[in-house]
Amino acid sequence: MSNISNNFSLRVYYEDTDAGGIVYYANYLKFFERARTEWLRELGINQATFLEQNLGFVVKKVEMDNVASAKLDDLLNVNSTITMLKRASLVFYQEITNQAQQVLCTATVRVACVNFQSHNGQAVKPVAIPESILGALKRVC
Repeated sequence: MSNISNNFSLRVYYEDTDAGGIVYYANYLKFFERARTEWLRELGINQATFLEQNLGFVVKKVEMDNVASAKLDDLLNVNSTITMLKRASLVFYQEITNQAQQVLCTATVRVACVNFQSHNGQAVKPVAIPESILGALKRVC
């Protein structure tokens, strides 16, 4: 895989913090999700279209390392890199830094493509990523 990456900026709002003005750790997962979603949007991939076909991406595994704390009003950058692209899944390495370029949080996120209609009460099984998405991802990888 090449090291093609995407940057997404966001501001820390009051709703993202605890009573002390520090970002609650679980919110980093939301920031990572937003960055991945916006990257797909920039590539012309509209997830709502695929949801109408009962296809979607689910997070299979996350390894997250909280290094330092983000604070109220910080301007954050989420850098996302696809490190592995398979037929039914992909792996992102993501890193959040603050305006001083200090690394605050890193994560490795494995995402699988699934058909929500096919599970019939059973565990959802991975399916092949649609060619329209796979092609767009391959162009940047």
